[in-house]
Amino acid sequence: MKLYYEDPYQQEFEARVTACEPEGSHFLVQLDQTAFYPEGGGQPYDTGILGEARVLEVHEKNGMIIHKIDAPLAPGSKVSGAIDWERRFSIMQNHTGEHILSGIIHSRFGFDNVGFHMGSDAITIDMNGTFTEEELLWAEAEANQRIYDNLPVKVEFPEKDVLDRMEYRSKKELAGAVRIVTVPQADCCACCGIHVVRTGEIGILKIIGAIHYKGGTRISLLCGRRALDDYRQKHDSVLTISTLLSSKAGEVTAATKRLKEESAFKDLKIGTLYKQLFAYKAETYPAGTRTILLQEENLEPLQLRHFAMALLLKAELVMICSGDAKAGWKYVMAARNINLRELAGDLNRALNGRGGGSPEMIQGTVYTSWPAIEAYVSTLAPET
Repeated sequence: MKLYYEDPYQQEFEARVTACEPEGSHFLVQLDQTAFYPEGGGQPYDTGILGEARVLEVHEKNGMIIHKIDAPLAPGSKVSGAIDWERRFSIMQNHTGEHILSGIIHSRFGFDNVGFHMGSDAITIDMNGTFTEEELLWAEAEANQRIYDNLPVKVEFPEKDVLDRMEYRSKKELAGAVRIVTVPQADCCACCGIHVVRTGEIGILKIIGAIHYKGGTRISLLCGRRALDDYRQKHDSVLTISTLLSSKAGEVTAATKRLKEESAFKDLKIGTLYKQLFAYKAETYPAGTRTILLQEENLEPLQLRHFAMALLLKAELVMICSGDAKAGWKYVMAARNINLRELAGDLNRALNGRGGGSPEMIQGTVYTSWPAIEAYVSTLAPET
């Protein structure tokens, strides 16, 4: 017997073990009745305790509910079961919230829910249409209004003649008895999952993301306790950021924009100063120098490129490296009379590196000793 359909709020139950088979280090158990919901329809399975064993997974196979547990149970024995209620109730909140949002979107925009997954981070629903930001905000507000209205959630198995006259959502063709879940003014959908009895138990629904996906939209959302936990985490982050920026919590966006603009200005100023420094250093080399090989501390790839271009006004071949043999040497090589794109493969093999670029300039990282780099570059002196 599927007790989770009889009463989705039943947290504990008694049952008789009808089968117990080993599977590796675990055991597969069947019961004469169970409150553990098996994975299905995008809804995850329940976990909990069965006797002295931990219920790790629950699946339905050929009409039988299979409990994967971490210790054996004797066939014929009676056992007590207890589901992880906090996890179960959160699943019920989120699944019912998904119904409401999907139903409202279907009713208003005519789009279908073609994919549903309850993950550890969020619920995702895939709609076969796209939305503006304003449309999603409207759908979210409408869904929450249905939650505030504390509407009854009706679950039924209509007779075929009644079912044939009903308009309900379904992702696939259905045969036999069809379980219909109805939320007034929101949704009517074929579903095998378990839900709250009234929408007010959902608490809140929050869309936390939406991306274009396979020609439609993948919407990420959270309901109930998970939405509260997400809010707490983000609220704590905003308070921390506001403290770091010395701004009010409601002004962190503007403060962050200012900080980003200030950082960009400083980067531009630093970049200009580096270019001036590189030009000054390049002037210390006489014109017509054949090869320049340098080590520089703490230079980024962009700075290495700028320095190499400044030195290339004085030399035929330039290689500048920053780093060490252990962490790797970031390098840039520039030349006027060598096709460096063709050379890159040989350089990487000789110096245990990776990288590439254009005929005029290549860059990457090599993992070797400085003497090895010196020896290799000495073989590349351009012809006079």
